[in-house]
Amino acid sequence: MQREILARKNQITLVSGILILIGLFGHFVLHSTVVFNTAFIIASILGATPIAIQAYQSLKVKVISIDVLVTIAVIGAFAIQNYEESAIVTFLFLFGSYLEQRTLNKTRSAIRSLTEMAPESALLQTENGEFVEVDVDDVDEGAILLVKTGARVPVDGTVLIGEGHINEASITGESVPVTKIEGSGVFAGTILENGTIQIRADKVGEDTTFGKIIELVEEAQDSKSEAERFIDRFSKYYTPAVLVIAFVAWLFTRDVELGITILVLGCPGALVIGVPVSNVAGIGNGARHGVLLKGSEVIGDFSRVDTIVFDKTGTLTVGNPEVAEKAYYNEDTEIILGYLASIERESDHPLAKAVLKEIGETTFSSVENTEVVKGGGIIATVEGKRVAVGNVALMEREKVGLNEQARQDIARFEKNGNSLVLTAVDGELAVLMGIRDQIRPGVKEDLQALKRLGVKDLVVLSGDNQGTVDLVAAELGLTEAHGHMLPEDKSAYIGKLQEQGQIVAFVGDGVNDSPSLALADIGIAMGSGTDVAIETSDVVLMNSDFSRLPHALGLTKITARNMKQNILIAVGVVLVLLASLLFSDWMNMAIGMLVHEGSILVVILNGMRLLNFSLKGDRKRTVTEPKSDFILEK
Repeated sequence: MQREILARKNQITLVSGILILIGLFGHFVLHSTVVFNTAFIIASILGATPIAIQAYQSLKVKVISIDVLVTIAVIGAFAIQNYEESAIVTFLFLFGSYLEQRTLNKTRSAIRSLTEMAPESALLQTENGEFVEVDVDDVDEGAILLVKTGARVPVDGTVLIGEGHINEASITGESVPVTKIEGSGVFAGTILENGTIQIRADKVGEDTTFGKIIELVEEAQDSKSEAERFIDRFSKYYTPAVLVIAFVAWLFTRDVELGITILVLGCPGALVIGVPVSNVAGIGNGARHGVLLKGSEVIGDFSRVDTIVFDKTGTLTVGNPEVAEKAYYNEDTEIILGYLASIERESDHPLAKAVLKEIGETTFSSVENTEVVKGGGIIATVEGKRVAVGNVALMEREKVGLNEQARQDIARFEKNGNSLVLTAVDGELAVLMGIRDQIRPGVKEDLQALKRLGVKDLVVLSGDNQGTVDLVAAELGLTEAHGHMLPEDKSAYIGKLQEQGQIVAFVGDGVNDSPSLALADIGIAMGSGTDVAIETSDVVLMNSDFSRLPHALGLTKITARNMKQNILIAVGVVLVLLASLLFSDWMNMAIGMLVHEGSILVVILNGMRLLNFSLKGDRKRTVTEPKSDFILEK
């Protein structure tokens, strides 16, 4: 019976709210005391039932929880026939619990989503040389597997035959596919975008890198336990103290009404609803500004963050490589760009896509005698001319002369973190393009805003090469930068920071980021990232709007401060009421209840201020306030 009632808490909350509205309608419109009292009595009983059950369960394990506090308040209100007080307190308590639980439920399916993304089958070579489809669990180390275009690599292994481009975003987080040739290593869970390869299985099952990602997420989520709320800790001591005071007062005075009055005045309705009101207002403000905060525990932890760790690709950068720099060494630029586009449109390599996007509309020519050079580029004949498109190694192979200016440009482009695409026509260099992932617009200003909000260290971890990561860090003014980082390396680094006593937030967007998102004190996912990253995280920046990150941090800081204010208001009012009741003659139950109602209204209004919160230094606004990094603004 108890379990069934608790399972229907949401329905009870809804019915309770409807009854409260009926009671108010009966009082103010119908002027009917019967309708008023009946509706509020039923609402009180309904709302108090699940709370009383939870109070009973906590008392069974010798814990005096906030549920005990509310139950006492309802009994006391009934004893003095103040039914509206008991009904409203129970409804708001249940409603706040519902809102919090709803936002937290989305994190439950992270491991299931990861498991669904794992490869399920593989093409295994049999003794007669044919390939048959088998369950991935039946693959042993040393087995020979075939991977076709569009398929997921089933194991960690080494390429034996063939070549192709593999998207390793699920492991390294990098959007640019990596060319794999004989001898290259491949990871389970990555996708072969083009080509066909045969691989030798080196690691299978849980030993693969992807398997370790799943394991890391499981361990990190298991290690995260909800901190006991302040009010629950407070009530362990506060509620027994009120009970003792009421009993002692009755013992000495034999005044039952005095004892009940102490119990009623000592159970602060404002304390019960103060924190939920702040949470709801803060979460509502975040939702309006593209920030999803998953529960009150997130708000408290996020407000204390002093170190933020970022993934690079898709977080600090856009995630799509583009032509960033270019140089021309021939007067017939338009014609040569047409040659280049004609060759690149036959390739599905991401760098080729970036080149075509940069060239735009042009005149295409027929391409003949195409030769793909492993690890170098493409050589083809266009309108009778030999055109070579690729890297510096290909130019050297083609004996293309590079003058001093070209060498300086190449060195500068590489220093700036570019991948190079050179184009030579009949042995003469004509075009040089530098392609790199672009830093998100406005990110530098957003990072400065985070520092103003009290973040001490800003760190970037990436699977990209160290040189590129260092360039990004230097441009953005980050504290530290680490490249060549696999998922387990990122998690280990975050664990190291936590061991040093730092409160760490991690910002990422890929499957490879999910262990770090789960392990960090606060995981922050970009909204356009994978479902796994979003579900594993504590905070989601919807639409991948990085500029919402400073707003989110500022919002949690002021929301946490607002909660403390409401707690102080509630406790302060109760202390004043009890002191006045015991040590003065003017305090009575009517005045006490009036002050109670007033304190409830004050904490509600104080919490609602959060709905108009906006951050100082927001790119869209210019506002100032002394001695504060965030303000309330309409």
